[in-house]
Amino acid sequence: MENWDHFLEPYRQAVEELKVKLKGIRNQFELEETHSPIEFVTGRVKPIPSILDKAKKKNIPLDRIEDLMQDIAGLRIVCQFVDDIYTIVSLLRQRKDFEIVEEKDYIRRKKESGYRSYHLIIRYPVQTIHGEKNILAEIQIRTLAMNFWATVEHTLNYKYNGHFPEEIQFRLRRAAEAAFLLDEEMSLIREEIREAQKFFTEKKERDQ
Repeated sequence: MENWDHFLEPYRQAVEELKVKLKGIRNQFELEETHSPIEFVTGRVKPIPSILDKAKKKNIPLDRIEDLMQDIAGLRIVCQFVDDIYTIVSLLRQRKDFEIVEEKDYIRRKKESGYRSYHLIIRYPVQTIHGEKNILAEIQIRTLAMNFWATVEHTLNYKYNGHFPEEIQFRLRRAAEAAFLLDEEMSLIREEIREAQKFFTEKKERDQ
């Protein structure tokens, strides 16, 4: 790759535009004074060393990464409840500003490691000075509990390079089940939680 900055610029632009659009969904729910399924949104462009490492592991030629690597641009939507995830998926399916090319439900079909999340691969049109450029981006949607587990697992992966000791694997799987149990318990009292949050917000506004 001769010029990484030139290659990655459309991905950076896509991430920034999509962050604004996804945060806009949250703002619209708040303006209607209804529960927002989105707690927060983050985004990043995969660092060059990570791109090269993944290309090597997946045997992806550098001149094909634009077509074969789906997560150079990555967005993450974090929710309070599992039901919120599917609400967001439904909303994203209705949008006309990008095309969903693949869906992966790792919540109903968790990974062997215990990982849970909902992944959407989208084709997003970026407007450049040379015309429109369609790029692939990945949107991950997960709960706060799933996000905590995934963040810890990702950090440990740097230490063990994907080859976890058996005890660590066992602990991670137990932690994943505990996180999912927490999600299930919170879902059972979600209406009470939402009412309490609404009451707190209204009280805070009155006190200002």
